[in-house]
Amino acid sequence: MSYQSIDYIKDLSRSFRKEPTNSEKILWQLLRRKNFKDLKFKRQYPVGRYILDFYCSKYKLVIEIDGKIHQDKEQKEYDKLRQEELENSGFIFFRVSAEEVEQNPKDVLIKLKNFIEITLS
Repeated sequence: MSYQSIDYIKDLSRSFRKEPTNSEKILWQLLRRKNFKDLKFKRQYPVGRYILDFYCSKYKLVIEIDGKIHQDKEQKEYDKLRQEELENSGFIFFRVSAEEVEQNPKDVLIKLKNFIEITLS
């Protein structure tokens, strides 16, 4: 992936916010307005040349929802390199499948709560 301009990334993140996936809509309703543990989350948040699905600055916590495209071999490799690069900058990742968000959103929140308590507290 070639380097993208900051303006391009911001415009792209804005367009992603306007047309979220079903799983993003579901999770956003649970995270927005400090609904979850009184934490402020942003969605489709640009960081350098990347766009994070959800981001909580208090913990530098990134929540990534992996849909079917993330099962593709090339996409998996890209995701791995992207995550490593961001983790080297201090970001912490919590990954969840789109299917899990859509079928068991409350379970996702329980897992997220446990992840935060164990990993970040």
